[in-house]
Amino acid sequence: MPHFTSLVESLPSTVPFVGPETQERARGKSFRARIGANESVFGPSPKAIQAMANEAAQAWKYADPENHDLKHALATHHGVQPQNIVIGEGIDGILGNLVRMLVTTDVPVVTSLGAYPTFNFHVAGFGGVLQTVPYRDDAEDPLAVAEAVRQSGAPLAYFANPDNPMGSFHGAGVISKLIEDMPQDTVLCLDEAYCEFAPVGELLPFNVEEKRVIRTRTFSKAYGMAGARIGYAIGHVDLIDAFNKVRNHFGVNRIAQAGALAALEDQPWLESVVTKVQVSNAAIAEIARANGLTPLPTATNFVTIDCGRDGAYAKAVVEELIDRDIFVRMPFVEPQNRCIRISSATQQELDLLAESLPLALAAANGA
Repeated sequence: MPHFTSLVESLPSTVPFVGPETQERARGKSFRARIGANESVFGPSPKAIQAMANEAAQAWKYADPENHDLKHALATHHGVQPQNIVIGEGIDGILGNLVRMLVTTDVPVVTSLGAYPTFNFHVAGFGGVLQTVPYRDDAEDPLAVAEAVRQSGAPLAYFANPDNPMGSFHGAGVISKLIEDMPQDTVLCLDEAYCEFAPVGELLPFNVEEKRVIRTRTFSKAYGMAGARIGYAIGHVDLIDAFNKVRNHFGVNRIAQAGALAALEDQPWLESVVTKVQVSNAAIAEIARANGLTPLPTATNFVTIDCGRDGAYAKAVVEELIDRDIFVRMPFVEPQNRCIRISSATQQELDLLAESLPLALAAANGA
């Protein structure tokens, strides 16, 4: 047997999310509506699709390890310098490197209890110790996060805005105060995967002179390229330089780079997707209300729905929807696990949801 490190020996073999494909294999059939993973059912820009198709013929070449063209386009788009940007294999890849840069065995790391579990997975993988604070009013609590950092001396904290799994959003003033509350030797990872769906004009402007924050973004959500695995982070040049010491320089493939560049250049498509998401979310909320459930406010491409009871009941509702070939998910931690989470959907999927939800609720109530 190989001699694994004591850290690896101590960890369970886990996957943060069980994918719909895994569930389909176990069930022996496909889902009719795939509305649980916060993917964009509206797809990438046609220009991005064409760019990726064109680049496929060049796949015999390694990708540009500097991600030069995309990095410069992003810098222009956001009004920063290329040296303030790092490209990675989705936000997940960036989170892994960020934790690697700041966390070793027994180092405390602060996050919200029930927030994005892949971040927690990376912390455990490098031996860090999670310090968690509960949500407040179904939203991440910036005051509690800042206090936990001060109490623990954590060099890293995680905060998603807009938030997954609840869909809540804090405006620029709140986030600015959170950054100011960070000690000088702490980095706040501000995960903005859903930022394109946030209220217009309410995101915090970039300040790349601030060393206490790094902001992660992705092409997986609004840009519709989740399967391409490409994201980026914006921060102080010292933080970005540290990434260049540990990142997989050939980790982002050339097809994804070409697609992301074309997607970024097609802002009208992005705007159309945001509009479709808003329409879909309103329809999901109405379906929830029609069945006696409470949709929560959202600044994302999903709607979190309060089922009004406890986690066991919400789990039963999810299972009943899955039995009817509707793939949805739910928050993992009490009391937020009284909810289910439904991603923005096409009209056909909305019709299936409207048909299946009352049946699922009736079955869950019977159980």
